[in-house]
Amino acid sequence: MSPTVDRKDQHLDVVLSGGGRHALTTGLERVRFMHEALPDLDHAAINLGTDFLGRRLKAPLLISSMTGGPSRAEAINARLAEAAQHLGIALAVGSQRSALENGGAGGLNRGLRDRAPDVPILANIGAAQLTRGFGLDAARRALDMIGADALIVHLNPLQEACQPEGDRDWRGVSAALAALIAGLDAPVVVKETGAGLSAVTARRLVDMGVAALDVAGAGGANWGLIEGERATDPADKAHALAFAGWGLATADSLRVVRAACPDTLVIGSGGIRDGLDVARAVRLGADLVGQAAGVLAAATASTEAVVTHFERVARQLRTVCFCTGSADLAALRQAPLQPDAA
Repeated sequence: MSPTVDRKDQHLDVVLSGGGRHALTTGLERVRFMHEALPDLDHAAINLGTDFLGRRLKAPLLISSMTGGPSRAEAINARLAEAAQHLGIALAVGSQRSALENGGAGGLNRGLRDRAPDVPILANIGAAQLTRGFGLDAARRALDMIGADALIVHLNPLQEACQPEGDRDWRGVSAALAALIAGLDAPVVVKETGAGLSAVTARRLVDMGVAALDVAGAGGANWGLIEGERATDPADKAHALAFAGWGLATADSLRVVRAACPDTLVIGSGGIRDGLDVARAVRLGADLVGQAAGVLAAATASTEAVVTHFERVARQLRTVCFCTGSADLAALRQAPLQPDAA
């Protein structure tokens, strides 16, 4: 097993065991809707649909990036793709670094598109690798490998700084990212990985020409802590532990990014627990809402378990719409909040 594949296998173990959780909350719990006791709506007729990357989704949901290399990821990725197709929601794969290095590891091949022919699929590479041989050619191969509609480039400086074998020299990454966005004939989505995007960084990325931003705020998985848990050197563990509360909470990141980038497609992720959190994220400005760790256990079980999970999330979202008098997502974005809500 290659070092990259082995590392990603360890990541799954930490997340599935409940480790690496952020010391901060997402802040979404502070968003409290005003209850509408007399909704003039049919619960079943509420429209949760939205458009994303030229495709129509049945709900504003994205299965966020979570796996990339280990052999057991093949079954996980297959289940996620089948569930996304059944549910009519979007799918983002984990980092394809290992697959690019090792030839389609983890089920990251055209079979993924065969399982999900009608939904948006997003490829994924890391920003740190853009100055380490993963340029335009690698990005195009990542897209072609799975028949993706767009490419996610993930920003993970905290993880790299805490990872014993991490890439800590980020000089030139910004310029390389700008060149990739300008040269790639596909939409580029830029996402953080659990520490949130600031208004300044979000605006900078929009000015580079990104198609969408995924705030991936603090409050869910903390990749600094995850790296600390898999570290064998006590010094590495102690270093990571200091960053247990690092980052911008998901709710706060959504607010500042939406204010700074009013016309940009924004994905809200980072510690999303259920359909109420999805509704809260939409209310704060998210066009789409992503979940990863929250569905990983279901993905290790079966396609049916993933479908059941997201059907419950969608039902909860629909009930929030019902109990706020919101006939669709546009109305939900204007739903009144309780006066003491943050």
